[in-house]
Amino acid sequence: MAEIEIRNVYKIFGQNTAQTIELAKQGLDKATILAKTGSNMGLADVSLKVASGRIFVIMGLSGSGKSTLVRHLNRLIEPSSGEILFDGQNILTLNPRDLRAFRMRRVSMVFQSFGLMPHYTVLQNAGYGLTVRGEPHAQVRDIAMKWIETVGLKGYENKFPFELSGGMKQRVGLARALAADTDVILMDEAFSALDPLIRAEMQDQLIELQRTLAKTIVFITHDLDEALRIGSEIAILRDGRLVQVDTPGAILRNPANDYVARFVQRHANHALAHD
Repeated sequence: MAEIEIRNVYKIFGQNTAQTIELAKQGLDKATILAKTGSNMGLADVSLKVASGRIFVIMGLSGSGKSTLVRHLNRLIEPSSGEILFDGQNILTLNPRDLRAFRMRRVSMVFQSFGLMPHYTVLQNAGYGLTVRGEPHAQVRDIAMKWIETVGLKGYENKFPFELSGGMKQRVGLARALAADTDVILMDEAFSALDPLIRAEMQDQLIELQRTLAKTIVFITHDLDEALRIGSEIAILRDGRLVQVDTPGAILRNPANDYVARFVQRHANHALAHD
């Protein structure tokens, strides 16, 4: 398990980084900053803590910065300024060798687009992280098979990704992340491309796995229903700024502003429609 802390993170795409950050500090919105500087404000002064062993959901609409933020946690994206700490260590100070070790052993990622190797079997994909680490072949096979069975794909271990449905591919991605046995699992819109029934099944499986494994999971979604169902805590972003961090119940009872209130109202309308 790992506790994550994000401190005053800004991410600017484009030139004039210092000027753009200064304008963001003055409270100018994303569109105004773009007009003045030609730069896109991806994140503006985002600070939050992710408790270890919990499912922490980051949500927002397209362009809110949620996927940008989660990619900072394994340094696929570097911040323009700020700090990112795992158990008190600022990962931005890691040298290339230590960063590779960090990515192999401490954090894994499940992508919306599955991210599977098309020329690898389900077994080879599930064991990929262990293979990269140099683990013995027999050990890789045993561990990969354990998680293939856990996610309900026993019998498919020798199939290739093109032979699987979307839901099955996503299960392979989850098995790969679990097989790597990292402290943290990042899930970027991992269930968004799935049909509603399969999506609900994957949510159930994730919740059950969390109860068993107590991993720290950072889950990205644009769907409040999904966030409320799986999250211990939810952070809501809008145009690169953090607008509320709270428990699901607190967000439903006390939305921080009109933007969050509209999400909550849509959730209420959806619930009534299916009652």
